[in-house]
Amino acid sequence: MRHDVPAVVLDLSATGVGIVRSLAKQGIKVYAFDTRGKYEIGKTRFATCGICPNPVSEGAALLLFLTRMAQKMGQKPVLYAGSDDYVQFISKNRFFLSHYFRFLLPKHNLVEAVLDKRLTYELALKSNVPCPKTFAINNEEQFEEIINQITFPCILKPVYSSHFRTNIDPRLYKKAIVVDQPSQLREEFLFYRPFGELMIQEVIPGNEDCIYSVKTFFDKQMNLIGLWMNQKLHQFPPHFGSSALALSTRDEEVINLATTFLKDIEFKGLAIAEFKRDPRDGKLKFIEINARIGLTQALSSACGVNLAYLYYLSLTEQNPSPVTEQKEGVKWVYLVRDFLSFRQKQKNGEMSFLEWVKSLSGKKVEALFAWNDPMPFIRSFVSHLRNLWGRQ
Repeated sequence: MRHDVPAVVLDLSATGVGIVRSLAKQGIKVYAFDTRGKYEIGKTRFATCGICPNPVSEGAALLLFLTRMAQKMGQKPVLYAGSDDYVQFISKNRFFLSHYFRFLLPKHNLVEAVLDKRLTYELALKSNVPCPKTFAINNEEQFEEIINQITFPCILKPVYSSHFRTNIDPRLYKKAIVVDQPSQLREEFLFYRPFGELMIQEVIPGNEDCIYSVKTFFDKQMNLIGLWMNQKLHQFPPHFGSSALALSTRDEEVINLATTFLKDIEFKGLAIAEFKRDPRDGKLKFIEINARIGLTQALSSACGVNLAYLYYLSLTEQNPSPVTEQKEGVKWVYLVRDFLSFRQKQKNGEMSFLEWVKSLSGKKVEALFAWNDPMPFIRSFVSHLRNLWGRQ
């Protein structure tokens, strides 16, 4: 295989570092960029790293930054987005960027639909994919109209997660706010509404290990080139957050539901489709789709389905053979987040120290820690502790 075309990764969080390492191991020259704060946290020795303009607030500057970089390289690098903000930026500017970079995304209206959670659930319902009950709220009058239709507990969550996170103080940000009664819902809605549009969703009961993520790469012709999946074991923050501990596993029912849905909406390129099995009826309920590689990319490589590399080979016209069989039983852990999640559960009487230690047993890979590339882990560890101290 040829590895002469460089790769550019936009994101230096654990997601971007996972992409960088999986490409560098194949001998590919990688350049990685992020905004100043994330750059300082995620710098890795396996890429030429630097600071880039913000994709949300400095779009024109980022466009100029990227085109000048590609011109200096003298060829079209493969472009990766490690966060939704970068996905949206690339999609909006796809025509211009396609002259300088290689990338593959679904149609722009589909990218916008998966970033807008209201439209995402409309897509799922049109494809007959079971979903939790969801209510979009545009104003206070509409909120008062629907509050009597809501069952409790429920979740209050942002429609545009990335925009919401940009507007709010990081110490106040929550991916989902669990609400137990109408008075609390009204209070939380009025507090969080100034930071972005909100929606209310039914809580699907069950533990974190009821959640499954299917990762796919469909090429331009919607041929399935790569697929693997994992089961979440722990999340950070607990119960309604991002993966902190995950397990490589296969469930054909989940895979069939995910691939049928993605084919139905013609979701080419990289995707993450997430579902939760509802213990009340045993059915899988749709959670979300992301148009990119996920946080657990290190597990992708460890279980034998390196989506980042398959994407590279496809975009450089090397026609990789499909890889859809994975090694099961491998765990992925974002150690600092998993520890903080455990501490919260311990305070709530949900988990003991011995239970947490046992959960870490077996073959595993770490999200950031690597003996030959320690700085991303050290910086992330310090950053998480600093943020935790700031909340206290």
